[in-house]
Amino acid sequence: MARAEFLLVACLFVIASSLSIRHNESAIEDLEEYIEVKKAEIGPRYRLQYHVSPPVGWMNDPNGFSYYKGEFHLFYQFYPYDSVWGPMHWGHFSSPDLVHWNQLPTALIPENEMCFSGSAVVDGDTFTLIYTGREVIEEEPLFKESQFLAFSDNGVNFHKYENNPVLTSKIPDFRDPKVWKYGNDWYMVVGTKTSDEYGKVELYSSKDLISWEFLSVIGESTGEMGYMWECPDFFNLGGKFILLMSPQGVQPQGDRYKNTYQTGYIIGSFNYDTFEFIPEVGFQEIDFGHDFYASQTTEHNGKRYLVAWFSMWDVEHPEDLDGWAGAMTIIRELNLVGDRITVKPIEEMLTLRQESIKTGAFATDEVLTLPKASELVIEGDLNEKIELLIEGTEGGGKVWLRWDPEVGKVVVDRGSEDIRQVEWLPIGEQIWRVFLDTSSLELFCGEGEVVFSSRVYADGEWKISNLSPQSLLVDAYSLARSVSV
Repeated sequence: MARAEFLLVACLFVIASSLSIRHNESAIEDLEEYIEVKKAEIGPRYRLQYHVSPPVGWMNDPNGFSYYKGEFHLFYQFYPYDSVWGPMHWGHFSSPDLVHWNQLPTALIPENEMCFSGSAVVDGDTFTLIYTGREVIEEEPLFKESQFLAFSDNGVNFHKYENNPVLTSKIPDFRDPKVWKYGNDWYMVVGTKTSDEYGKVELYSSKDLISWEFLSVIGESTGEMGYMWECPDFFNLGGKFILLMSPQGVQPQGDRYKNTYQTGYIIGSFNYDTFEFIPEVGFQEIDFGHDFYASQTTEHNGKRYLVAWFSMWDVEHPEDLDGWAGAMTIIRELNLVGDRITVKPIEEMLTLRQESIKTGAFATDEVLTLPKASELVIEGDLNEKIELLIEGTEGGGKVWLRWDPEVGKVVVDRGSEDIRQVEWLPIGEQIWRVFLDTSSLELFCGEGEVVFSSRVYADGEWKISNLSPQSLLVDAYSLARSVSV
């Protein structure tokens, strides 16, 4: 190509790229105007106060959980135009402390591709999003999934890489990239499945985030662990490697695997020379509640933090009548203790405590009324039964929390046989920390050996009744609003 022709092509490419970026920025500006107008129509009935939820419309998986230029960032699967799932965007919040969250402009909008789940990394001064683009095709199964990039130099405005996608596959279900750096190389795990419908996770590497090389399969179902492994995460915790993922198609086994889909982890060892992950402890659920899926972690200052979608597929979302649906759990800190992960609320949650509503004895049959945003710390004699009824002062949904020493199980019962329960073996503190928001409950047992996350759509304020045969010790606090939408 002659120099003049080359310069002409280069100029046309720059112009086309500039037009594409301006078109994208204009579309996001239009969307943000729509969101601001639509907010006035959103019903407050079940609106959460210290959990991230969408300003309008639908939210599912957390994406791009990361730290950039002094702030934590949390993106999410977002459909702003209705309170049901639709063509996926990336919504965006930021926080200085993982507790107080501010809404930012939508980061990604669908074009030829829907913007499915992914992660974020910092490369020098550049904030890079790595996400799955799902495109419609004419051949069965009528879609394909590939990995795309988008870049930002300020953590707010993103432009998509002009040569997307950067990683493709012959397998249609190929999604949810989680990327991290080790040494001089970038690594990516992707959720997918085998040709005979068994879930698996593949590992790739890159020098520049653009050219990727397949390394190995680091995890694969043999049938009992489902047909698709979504939202994989892979990280070092306490000297072991953790493969965290959300398998689909796992059949219930007694008390286990009662939700539509599960989220859990495998503990093992990993070698960066051979790229082999050797499982040492089999799959364990990381949360035992009704509403927890698609978790993602990030590491900062030596701590591993986790967040998840505070909902579940194929269930009712009563808030959708109010113009929104879906939320995120509070942020939790992970630690490896023996052959399991403990999950605790981050210390910064203490900063939300406002008024101390009750401290001391909580007698049998006593009733305690708490605001919509509250925390309850309960301690009792584990040699005796414990039972709390948590309901709304104006009716609506209710939930029973129980401890039965004869079977050693904690129970979360939403009525109508909608029960989740699991064995609890305390390793230290023998308390329950219960976080209540307008339509949610999170129960942390002891040092975080057992955790339940369940949505509870009660009306009015919270009413707590001690149905136990024993008096309990209680500390109850109102909590401050910490999320702006």
